[in-house]
Amino acid sequence: MWFALQRRCKRPFRATVVTTAILIVLPAVGLPAVPAQIARHVFVLVLIAAVTWLLIQLTGVIEDVASTRLDLTVSDNRHPRRIRTQILVLRRVAIAMLVFIAIAASALTIPWARALGASFLLSAGVMSVVAGLAAQSTLANLFAGIQIAVADPIRIDDVVVVNEEWGRIEDITLTYVVVRTWDNRSLILPISWFTTNVFQNWTRHEARVLGSILLHVDFRVPIEELRAEMHRLVQSSPLWDGRDWVLQVVDSTAVSMVVRGLVSSADAPSNWDLRCEVREKLLLFLQQRYPEALPRARVDVSPENAQRPGPPDTPINSRPVKEKT
Repeated sequence: MWFALQRRCKRPFRATVVTTAILIVLPAVGLPAVPAQIARHVFVLVLIAAVTWLLIQLTGVIEDVASTRLDLTVSDNRHPRRIRTQILVLRRVAIAMLVFIAIAASALTIPWARALGASFLLSAGVMSVVAGLAAQSTLANLFAGIQIAVADPIRIDDVVVVNEEWGRIEDITLTYVVVRTWDNRSLILPISWFTTNVFQNWTRHEARVLGSILLHVDFRVPIEELRAEMHRLVQSSPLWDGRDWVLQVVDSTAVSMVVRGLVSSADAPSNWDLRCEVREKLLLFLQQRYPEALPRARVDVSPENAQRPGPPDTPINSRPVKEKT
């Protein structure tokens, strides 16, 4: 903590102390009235800025101390990511409030600004409506950020699917959320989007991920041997967490049947790699052991069908042909 204080607060603390000392000794300098008043006003503004800078850096110290106590390297890091996200969002809300208070305090040091503020207070109802309409989207994003920090629908490093794009939450600000997709693209979405739209969060309750593998195979594939091979593959892979796996026939089409495998891993990147590994090795197993079990198109080449003429308007190339693999 001391290192974080020294690293972040050394310069703003010095600026605050020096500015305060100048304001204390300024009356003893003996400047004329007008220059003394101008100098005092300037150093008051500098002091407000320095104190605001110091308070902002103190919020950074709190974030640094909390981050050092959060272990994000564990397999199930849902709770540390939740705390980290809340600290990050609330710190940015605090920074926005500190900047707003500093600007308001600086404005109140100007006499004509105080008179203008008093006149605004006389028409506070109208001004509040105008300000609310002008800052509607900004306020919506601000309240959405607070809602996300409290309700915890997304966290830093969560695996999500937004607009049919798979990715991870990379950053959460007061106005937008950055989603890093699997192909290293960045999706920039307004933070209010996550409070008004439907999206998938794969790591909402735990970091562990269950992924699927789909294969289209011929009806002659030996399911039991394919299931045994998948079991052997997941057991030999270090990416499998040793908990869940299954292989089932989930659908059938006119030319093939659909086989789905489910595998679990400790986190989303491991699950993606495990799914690719198992899919590739299952296909290699079919190619080497049962090449006839790969999908193929079937046509009727019986003599009766070959001698039967098609309709007058049937093209020649649509007549039955020999089976193709």
